Amino acid sequence: MPRPHHRLVSTCVGTVTAGLLATGAALAAPDDEPHRGSGSAFGAYLDYGPAGVARIPYLSRWLGGREIRVGHTYLPGDSWAGIEGRVPFLEDWARWRRAKDDRMFVLNVPMQARNEARVPDWQVAQLIRAGAQGEYDRHFRQLAERLVELGVPDTVIVLGWEMNGTTYTHRCGPDPEHWKAYWNRVVNTMRDVPGQRFKFDFTPNRGTDAIPWTACYPGDDVVDVIGMDSYDQGPGRTFDDHVSQPYGLQQHVDFAKAHGKPISFPEWGLFRNGDNPEYVRRMLRWIDEHHPLYHTITDYCPHGVWQCKQNPRSSQAFRDALADQGPIVVPTPVVPTPVVPTPVVPTPVIPTPVVPTPQIPTPQVPTPGLPTPQVPTPPVPSPDITVPAVPTPVAPEPEVSVPPVVPPVPAPTPTPVAPKPEPEPQQSQPARPTPRPSQPPKPQPKPQPKPQPQQPVNGKQWCLPLDFGDWFSQLMGKQSVCIDLGGWGGDSGFWPF
Repeated sequence: MPRPHHRLVSTCVGTVTAGLLATGAALAAPDDEPHRGSGSAFGAYLDYGPAGVARIPYLSRWLGGREIRVGHTYLPGDSWAGIEGRVPFLEDWARWRRAKDDRMFVLNVPMQARNEARVPDWQVAQLIRAGAQGEYDRHFRQLAERLVELGVPDTVIVLGWEMNGTTYTHRCGPDPEHWKAYWNRVVNTMRDVPGQRFKFDFTPNRGTDAIPWTACYPGDDVVDVIGMDSYDQGPGRTFDDHVSQPYGLQQHVDFAKAHGKPISFPEWGLFRNGDNPEYVRRMLRWIDEHHPLYHTITDYCPHGVWQCKQNPRSSQAFRDALADQGPIVVPTPVVPTPVVPTPVVPTPVIPTPVVPTPQIPTPQVPTPGLPTPQVPTPPVPSPDITVPAVPTPVAPEPEVSVPPVVPPVPAPTPTPVAPKPEPEPQQSQPARPTPRPSQPPKPQPKPQPKPQPQQPVNGKQWCLPLDFGDWFSQLMGKQSVCIDLGGWGGDSGFWPF
C-alpha cells in the first residue's frame, strides 16, 4: 500500500499534467524530444586563461542553471617553459577545480616545443627519437610537480592530441614506433611524481587523416581514456558518414570497449557546414547513447553555440537539449496579504518670503583717455632766390638834324665831370647754416665777384649813372654809361646839344 505522501505527489503531478493539457500544451513526439544528457560530465572550452574560468557561470545561467562540471584549457606549445606549466593561468583553473569535489579539470599538453611551427617531417622524426631517448623527461617531471603543488593531482591530461594529423609538431606519422615509446616515457615520468593521480587521454582526430590513429596507440598500460576530436567536416558529408567511416565514431566506441577504456570528446563542434542544428542534435544524441567520461564543446567561432552568434539555429538546438529543466515543482499558492493604505496627510507648505537682495550698482569709473601728443614737424624754409633781370643798356643814337641858322653863340666850355669814386663792394658774409634734424644743410650760393667799372680815360666823357635798384646795386655796385666826346664839339665844329 502506497504511503500517503506518495499519493499526494502522484495527485499533484496528475493535476499539473492535466493543467498543461487543458491549456493546449502538447507533448513532443519521441523523435523530436531533446535529450537531457546521460550524466556525462559536461563543459566547454571558453578561453585558455582567467576569462575562461569567469565565463563558466554565465554559460550555466544560459543553460537554465545546468551545472558545468568540466573546465578545459591548453598549455602553450611555443616553448618548453609553457609545457612545464610555468604559466600564471594554471592557478585560476586549479582554484576553480578545488571549489567542488565533483569537478573535472582537463588540460591539453603538447609533446614538443614549437608545436605549431610547421616543422618538416624529417625534423619531427629526429625530435620524436630524442624524446624516446629521454631528452625531454625533465620538462614533464616539472609539469607533474607543478600540478600536484597547485592541488590538482587528478587532472585529465590530453597528451599529444590529434597525433594522427599534420598540424602539430608532436604528430605521430613521421615515426610511429618511436612516437609510442616517447609517449610511454612521458607518462611514466609524470606518474613517478609523488601524490599524482593523473588520467592520460589518448585523443586522435576522427577518420584516417594522415595515418590511422590505431597505429599510434601506445598501449593500455599508459592510456586511461580514449578520446576523439570530431567536428562537422569531412571526411564524410553527413553524421551517418561520421559514424560509419573508417576510424570514425563507431570504430572509436568499439576500440575503447575492446581495450576496456572509457571514451571522451575533448573537442567537438560546428565547422565546414556552417549553422547545422541537425549535426548538433545528432552529436548530443550520440553522446547520450555512449556515455563518455566527459565532453566539451569548442565554443568560439566558427565552432561554438554560445559565444559565437553566427550559428543561431544550432545554438537553439544545443540549448534545448542541455538546458536544465529540473524536477516538476508544485508551487504552494500564496495568499496575498491585503495592504491597507495609510492615508497620507499632506503637510502644508508655508512659503518662505523671498527678501529681494538690493542691487548695489557698481560705479563705472571712466578710464581717462590719454591723448597721444602730436609732435609738430618744423617746416624747413627753402630760400627763394630771385634772379633779377639785367636790362641791356641801349646806347642812344644821336639824331642828326639841320640846325636853324642862328647867330653864333659862343660855345660854352664844358666843365669836366670828375668821376665819382666807386665804393668798394661789400663782401657778404655767408649765412651760418642752422642744423635741422634728419636733413643735411643746403649749400649757400657762393657770391660772384662784382665787376669793377672802368674809369674814364680822359675828361672828354659824358657819363650817366645807372640805377638798378638797391638790391642789384649792392650786388653789382654803382654803374654808369660814359660816352666819349672826343670827336664831338671842340675842334670838330660839332656839338650835339
